[in-house]
Amino acid sequence: MSQKDLQQAHAREDEENARLFGGGQSRPKKKKGLSDDDIIASGEGLEDSSRVPRWFFAIIAVVVVAAFALSLPFWGDRPDSPRPWYTWGHAAALAYMLVFGGFVYAMTMMYDPDKDDEEDEHHEEK
Repeated sequence: MSQKDLQQAHAREDEENARLFGGGQSRPKKKKGLSDDDIIASGEGLEDSSRVPRWFFAIIAVVVVAAFALSLPFWGDRPDSPRPWYTWGHAAALAYMLVFGGFVYAMTMMYDPDKDDEEDEHHEEK
């Protein structure tokens, strides 16, 4: 096959592809929705969003209350081996929740957008 025949075959194939697959590159693509940058730039819906949703705190509270209730001594104890109402396990659990809850709070508040806005205004005033 000569070079000229090969070019003609490619041209026919390109025409057929354009006919079958929507006319090639001449048709503009429709943009669907906003990009992530457009959503952030508009700021719509971001003003009332909190770092951690309230339902998450509700789930944590329910789990902690259920765990504490199940640790109380009247759940399936034998009469000959009584358990105390309060143990060091309760203190350890409380310390664990305070330490790691504080860590999660610090991580979620590290880049607080409200704080950044206040710093920007403070720098503009000077």
